[in-house]
Amino acid sequence: MQQALRLAAKGLYTTTPNPRVGCVIVKDGAVIGEGWHVRAGEPHAEVHALRMAGDAAHGATAYVTLEPCSHHGRTPPCADALVQAGVARVVAAMTDPNPQVAGRGLARLAAAGIETASGILEAEARELNVGFISRMLRGRPWTRIKLAASLDGRIALNDGQSKWITGSAARADVQRWRARSCAMLTSAETVLADDARLTVRDFAVERQPLRVVVDSRLRTPADAALLQTKGVLIAAAVDGPQRAALEATGAEVVLLPGADARVDLMALLDLLGSRGINELTVEAGGVLAGGLLQAGLADELLLYQAPVLIGQGRAMADFALTDLVQRYAPRVIERRSVGDDLRWTLRFTDPAQAFRA
Repeated sequence: MQQALRLAAKGLYTTTPNPRVGCVIVKDGAVIGEGWHVRAGEPHAEVHALRMAGDAAHGATAYVTLEPCSHHGRTPPCADALVQAGVARVVAAMTDPNPQVAGRGLARLAAAGIETASGILEAEARELNVGFISRMLRGRPWTRIKLAASLDGRIALNDGQSKWITGSAARADVQRWRARSCAMLTSAETVLADDARLTVRDFAVERQPLRVVVDSRLRTPADAALLQTKGVLIAAAVDGPQRAALEATGAEVVLLPGADARVDLMALLDLLGSRGINELTVEAGGVLAGGLLQAGLADELLLYQAPVLIGQGRAMADFALTDLVQRYAPRVIERRSVGDDLRWTLRFTDPAQAFRA
């Protein structure tokens, strides 16, 4: 199963909106087939592994990181392929959270006389597909807020200057997180201040993430850098004359009005979930970060902390508490040095609890 997970990870940047899945087929103590799902619309991991194994798959054991599918999607059911190949046993790391499967794949195998088991290295399998699981069970993507801050918790000077607080190694590391994301979320304020493209740079990818801008009053200029590349969604709270100019660039504009003439963030995440967005990375200022936190929509915080002090400046998250008991206390998942900076991975959501099917 560990090898199957390693294979599944090869699809980290390519499988969206599908899950990352690996499969290893073993017979008489030897691996006779292996494969992983590369991209949507192409054969699943089990099919690749069965093709490699050939007739030897009869009587073998298949280890797969996600329950074999039992429904017709873009490809035929993998459960049927395993039955036809005559495997004797199928071990799944976890059941599929997709309501179209959700135990039916293993049930189909068992009905065909195949021995089944699940729950082997389940935590590792869930971690690999945390976004897919979130979308299947909550209807919205796993939302990861990325911030770069000084030791004194500032992400920019008061005038908005933020290039560069962290070093080149940290900035390169960010590109990998962008690459695995289905979409990037930012604010109109950040677009106006930084004019960033929010595309993946200096890292080979087959597709760029969707860029999403929270722009309540449609202030994004039509000549903004991120609009020079196709694949932009702008969420507004009110319509305005700028909409036509933005749509003329190829951007999609949706109206999602919420309280106080601001974009309804929950409605936005629900919309992204309905469009197959598994992992959403937020790169914005403290206002949007604070809004997501207060709305209970932030799952993870990816914080790059630079060994510098900059004094007065903009805070990481803009919200106010009336009592310290209200403070946010995410769980520390990892601390890792990236160049001279420190990368913190912190969780507000526990996948093992929130996503338990």
